[in-house]
Amino acid sequence: MPHFVKDVEDLRHRAEQKMEDGAVTLSYKGDVDKAIEILNEALATEIVCVLRYMHHYFMATGVHGRGVADEFKEHADAEREHADMLAERIQQLGGKPDFNPKNLLQRSVSQYVEGETLADMIREDLIAERIVIEVYQEMIRFFGNNDPTTRVILEKLLHDEEEHADDLSDLLYIVNPETAKTEGQDPGTEPLRLHGEQQTTQEIADKRNRATERSNARHAAGQEGRELQGRTKQPEPGSEEAHKRDRDRILNELRWMGKNKKKPAA
Repeated sequence: MPHFVKDVEDLRHRAEQKMEDGAVTLSYKGDVDKAIEILNEALATEIVCVLRYMHHYFMATGVHGRGVADEFKEHADAEREHADMLAERIQQLGGKPDFNPKNLLQRSVSQYVEGETLADMIREDLIAERIVIEVYQEMIRFFGNNDPTTRVILEKLLHDEEEHADDLSDLLYIVNPETAKTEGQDPGTEPLRLHGEQQTTQEIADKRNRATERSNARHAAGQEGRELQGRTKQPEPGSEEAHKRDRDRILNELRWMGKNKKKPAA
């Protein structure tokens, strides 16, 4: 007789009952309806996380942002896989996975916050992951031995969320390799703000235009000064222009002397 089996015929009889319930047998000790409700909350949470991560993936631009964007995309893909696992388990329990976007945020335990800077994005994702970690821990305790399959699924999700939180913390904070202690936020996570206190793209363009205008004005002023200097520049000695100037000066002096010469007395 196999272990854990006392009466094979009794097991067969029980298995034949409510065969339409599929994976949910008479030995299932949990509350199926409650389990489906909880799993739909977890499903909504994962979907919101996917949407938030994908928004951050597309909005994380610039030198510092592109490397972090790859991390956002990786996390989004993982959360999407989590949603698939939860939806499949809900269906196994005889429920209907709730993908209706109307009440998505109401069912989710995490929030959808976009953030204005790269640091804001990382921080919001880290906060969401830490919230989900606590909630999944409570869910695991709830299911315990009454629904080991659901518990194992949630343990897998919890493991991934803890990895995500660790990744985000490493991105946001600088850790001393000798003491393993955090020494503050990485300044590279706030290179530019998308809106608000830091310069916007339009402000940067305006500043660049003003600098160009000042440069053009200085160039024009320098050119005008050079032209004025050219007009007042004295001719070089020995040149034709110098000879003409000296000749005109001498003729003018002779004319003046001739006009002012005194006539002899009669």
